[in-house]
This record gives sequence, structure tokens and C-alpha cells, in this order.
Amino acid sequence: MKKFNYLVSSYLLLHIAFSQPFSIGHKQITFTDPARSNRSILTEIYYPSTSSGDNTPIANGTFPVIVFGHGFVMSWDAYKCFWDTLVPMGYILVFPRTEGSISPNHNEFALDLRFLNEKMKAENTNPSSFFYQRISNKSAIMGHSMGGGCSFLAAASYTGSTTLVNFAAANTNPSSIVAAKNVTIPLLMFIGQNDGVTPPNQHQIPMFDSCASSCKTRVTILGGGHCYFADYNFNCSFGEGTTSPQPNITRAEQQRRVFHILKPYLNYILKNSSTDSILFINRLQNNSEFNYVRQCSTLTILNEHNNFSRDWTVAPNPFEDKLVFNFYKNKTYNVRISSLDGHWVFQLVTTQKTLEIPTSKLKNGIYIVSVNGQSVKLLKQ
Repeated sequence: MKKFNYLVSSYLLLHIAFSQPFSIGHKQITFTDPARSNRSILTEIYYPSTSSGDNTPIANGTFPVIVFGHGFVMSWDAYKCFWDTLVPMGYILVFPRTEGSISPNHNEFALDLRFLNEKMKAENTNPSSFFYQRISNKSAIMGHSMGGGCSFLAAASYTGSTTLVNFAAANTNPSSIVAAKNVTIPLLMFIGQNDGVTPPNQHQIPMFDSCASSCKTRVTILGGGHCYFADYNFNCSFGEGTTSPQPNITRAEQQRRVFHILKPYLNYILKNSSTDSILFINRLQNNSEFNYVRQCSTLTILNEHNNFSRDWTVAPNPFEDKLVFNFYKNKTYNVRISSLDGHWVFQLVTTQKTLEIPTSKLKNGIYIVSVNGQSVKLLKQ
């Protein structure tokens, strides 16, 4: 019982820490990739901090990393809206400044995204690192325009990132449409309906259709454009001004719609928040400001649907070392976990609001979770 109370207390403290808005710290680091002839990668990092500013102390906690690839001839500072929104929520945003010329190497930029994803996680175990014991094992690779296309190149045949998220992704050289065939991690793709720079039918939709992920979601912002996913950038805006159609909503409105979906998605998939999984699906299904397509495995769809008819949730799915239950009514819950052959591996009666169950010793496979007679299937991997 003491161990159970400790686990519950630890989870609640972690939840409270994540729910508080953090200040935004900033650090510039040049990383070196020895696998590519010591390639230098000048990187801007924005992180949860105890106070705002350059090189300010990092806040207590462990935080998921988001590596973000910029657009063609755009700089990292065009994406201030992302770090202003996500860092206070408890995310570390990492922006490589490489390949900003008129003739970028898309493959090298993709490898930069992948390298930084690995490097930041390695910093977590380096006692001399500023980020020592501050990095979660969950991460995302993101990108806009060219960076969006390169995010597919980075994620192809690579599962070191938890999810792939991109905005107005542009087809690259080598082709991100072709690379998408080897992307298996969950995908969230944002499209501007009135994108004349990278028309969706020629760029994002073929990538989405090719993507091999078992769970992928495409969100089309109605009236949205190409450049409005970012803050104002002269090069992007000048190029977009020569195209048709033009966006017919404001930049602020487009970004509001994006973060309306993006925030619960990231909390769901990078922080294992079952509450945000419900919010994410609910916002997809009940909104007239965008269209969406969601293609997921039968197991994923079943559990998302069941979330709406239960007064409890369990996450993540698939799971690895733990399962987290949230209970929403003041009553007794009988929790059971069994293998497909009916063998019980866990049983507990609780009146707590939160329950965390260690699962690292369970064998990989499908398990049936039953709470007060309601059941769902979860995958251990």
C-alpha cells in the first residue's frame, strides 16, 4: 500500500508540474555530428525555465523534446509562436539553423533533425550537460514547408521519435512522398486549404496517402495559407503573394486553430494524458473551422471511441513500462488486467482518482483492461 500511495503521489506531483506555465529560457549551442565529418549544427533551444531569458536555469522536471525544421530561406525566429505556446506547457523546442541558403541540402537537413533528436536525449544522461536529467524519453520531429518535407525524410525507417508533426509540408529532393512509405510512427499533418505555395494535392496529400503509419491524422485549416503557420517572414510572404489561392483568414486565426488541435495532441502522445486524448478527438469531431481525415488501426479507433462512454481512461496505448488510469467519479473502481487467454496479471480495488501500474515485467502482446465490467484492449510493446 505504501508503494501504491507513493506512485499515486509521484504521478500527481508530475501532473501538477506539467500543468503550471513555465517561463521561457533560451540557449544557443553548436552541436557536432561525428558521423558526418564533424558537421556543425548551430542550434537554438527554448526550454522551460525558472525565469525568462538567455541561459537561465532550467525548471525542475523532465520535458519532451520537439525538434523543428524551418522552411525554405526562412529562419528559426519565424516560429516564435511555437515556443511561446509550447514551452510554457513543458516542452523543449530545438531549432537547427542549418540549410538556410537558396540551395539547401534536404537530406542533410533531415539528418540534422534526426541527430538533434538523438543528441538531446543523450544530454539527459550526461552529468556535465545543462539538460542533465531534464529530458523525457518522448519526442517529436516537426517541420514547416521545406522542414515539413524534411521531417518525413528524417522519420523514414526511424522510430527514435515518438511522433511526426508537420505544417504545409513541401515535397523535397529526395522525395518526401517516397520517404513517407517508410514512416511508421504516428503522424499529425496540418494543411492550409488555400496554400498556393505547396498545393495540398501535389504535396501534403500524396505524403499522407503514402505514409505507412498505423495512426495518421490530416487537418486542413479552412481558408488557411502556407506562411501563416509561422510568424511573419519576408521571404515566405513575398513568395506566397505571387501564388493563388490566397489565405482568407488572418495569421492569428490560423495559428489559433492549429494550437487548438496541436496542444491536446502533444499532451496526449508525449505526456500520456488520457484526458487530452479525449479532448483531441472531441475537438477533431466537433469543429467547423477545419476538415480532418484520421486513419488509425482498429485497436486505436476502438479505444478512442470507448473513451467517450466511460468515466475512466487508461493510457498510453501502446504501452511499455506503465499504465496510468484516471477516474472521474467518486466511487469504487475494480481494476483488472488479463492476457487474451483470460489469465489475470493484475487486480486492485481503488477509490483513488489516479492509479499508476508498473508494467515493465509484462510480456509483449495484447491485454484486456477491465474496470467495473467495461473493457478495452491495449498493446504492450
